[in-house]
Amino acid sequence: MRRAKISIIGGGNVGASCALWAAEKELGDIVVLDIPKAEDLVKGKMLDLAQCGPVELFDANIIGTADYADTAGSDVVIVTAGIPRKPGMSRDDLIATNVKIVKSVAEQVASHSPDAVMIIVSNPLDAMVFTAWRASGFPTNRIVGQAGCLDVARFKTFIAMETGFSVEDINALLLGGHGDTMVPLARYTNISGVPISKFISDDRMNEIIERTKKGGGEIVKLMGTSAYYAPASGSVSMAEAIIKDKKRILPCAAYCDGEYGINGYFVGVPAVLGSGGVEQIIEVDLNDDEKSLMDNSVEAVKELVEIVKQTFPELAEAAV
Repeated sequence: MRRAKISIIGGGNVGASCALWAAEKELGDIVVLDIPKAEDLVKGKMLDLAQCGPVELFDANIIGTADYADTAGSDVVIVTAGIPRKPGMSRDDLIATNVKIVKSVAEQVASHSPDAVMIIVSNPLDAMVFTAWRASGFPTNRIVGQAGCLDVARFKTFIAMETGFSVEDINALLLGGHGDTMVPLARYTNISGVPISKFISDDRMNEIIERTKKGGGEIVKLMGTSAYYAPASGSVSMAEAIIKDKKRILPCAAYCDGEYGINGYFVGVPAVLGSGGVEQIIEVDLNDDEKSLMDNSVEAVKELVEIVKQTFPELAEAAV
């Protein structure tokens, strides 16, 4: 059987952590690509990781490179490239810079791995998924954003901290965009099937939801940089579902074509991931309050996408 191939674009903290998780899971051969001036660094990182194989007992070909030719024929491409938001930088400035990066990456991926599924991690996530779709010309099922897996992992972690129960037994659901407008759904949250309301009061749950929404900022404040272990773990869980055709239901930024009343936008929803990429979107019933929160989140996504369209008119229409 041909070994799967995973390429990771961006060899920084998130990209390198993706490579580590993918190697540990033995998902396939791994290529991590970075810009030419960082080529030696990414080659060194991946050589170091490859040398863990004899100790951790994983078997994979792992390389670092600055040449997209080395990524050719990838089954899954995880895009982490982009810059973090810096002091004094507006949201529009960040979008303008990262759209240029992600646009270039998506074009290269489409050229070298035309049958791949692209998982986008770059921020602002909702705008970057749209950019990758338009720049690549890929069908919508083969473009998906990683944010929900990270956000729901944070939600579950905080619930486990609060209750003392194992994170393995916590089931949770989260919708919407990545950021302050995300919609964690307490009503669909349980511990081994027991409703969360049995263990946590409504007021306390609302505090946990707020902490989840600001989870990324909490980490930046503590260590001065964005998170990387958990975003990488979420990304690789998606890659694993695709490569192994697991049909897992995971919260992803997926293209909605009428689901939840959304048309033409990538928004965080429960999605079935398998060898075809996003194979189905699962719709759950929302009460009036939840629907209002979801609508607000979708409006925030639309605002980001509108900035992309205005700044880069060539992305306003899909690639042919």
